[in-house]
Amino acid sequence: MILWFTIVQVVVAGASGLLCIVLGLAGRRPSDLSVGALALLELLLIAQVVIAIIAPFAGNPPTGSPLEFWVYLVSAALLPPAGVAWALLERSRWSTVIMGVAALAVAVMVWRMQVIWTIQVA
Repeated sequence: MILWFTIVQVVVAGASGLLCIVLGLAGRRPSDLSVGALALLELLLIAQVVIAIIAPFAGNPPTGSPLEFWVYLVSAALLPPAGVAWALLERSRWSTVIMGVAALAVAVMVWRMQVIWTIQVA
């Protein structure tokens, strides 16, 4: 993984999560703003999948368990679409909050992927 890209992902996920939670608690239903924030997060996660495929061939292999890393990455990539699908099926303020919680969970998962990739010794 690339540290600066990880930091970008964590910042975008955290900002998206806080935005969705604030909008939801303010009574706003899912909108282009909240769904767009999660769409941006999903684009970054898809780019992370490409980076994770290419990085070992470029001399940057993970130091931790590759299986654990990929489970985190696939799970993190599935959370934003699942949150948006839920929000579009149940258009309430709480579905916007759920999108925010999903984004915050992705922020934690991305940081954990960075730890698995760089810090652990296998």
